[in-house]
Amino acid sequence: MTIKAGDRLPEGTLTEFVEVETAGCSVGPNAFKTADLTKGRKIAIFGLPGAFTPTCSAKHAPGYIANFDKLKAKGIDEIWCISVNDAFVMGAWGKDLKAGGKVRMMADGSADYTRKLGLENDLTARGMGMRSQRYSLLVDDGVVKQVNIEAPGKFEASSAEAMLAQL
Repeated sequence: MTIKAGDRLPEGTLTEFVEVETAGCSVGPNAFKTADLTKGRKIAIFGLPGAFTPTCSAKHAPGYIANFDKLKAKGIDEIWCISVNDAFVMGAWGKDLKAGGKVRMMADGSADYTRKLGLENDLTARGMGMRSQRYSLLVDDGVVKQVNIEAPGKFEASSAEAMLAQL
């Protein structure tokens, strides 16, 4: 079943590549429980089919990076990009996009969390395996407030600009 407004985000774990060691985080992939990260916070989440893919790299992720200050000014505590890629790929992609300090590049390597959201997209016929639909979510204290799922081949409803208009 697809996640909808009013639902609580499902329990799950996402992985993020950390480049600088901090208290509780070592260099390399670190696993984070979504419930811990969303508690008491407003999160803009966007999901996409894959790192380094055309629309994702040219429009979707760059839009959230470019609109970081505007989203923060509207009360967003964090921005996450979730993709069915491993943490190493997501880390390299974030570095390439200069997302550091703006968008957390969260890996869902086996699509487990994407399936829990009901937002999986089987792209096996195109040689990409199980991926994610293109979407955005506005989450407040673990509760989904907005869900924006793109029609196949579209990029409109899940953009940073669309998210800003909803805040």
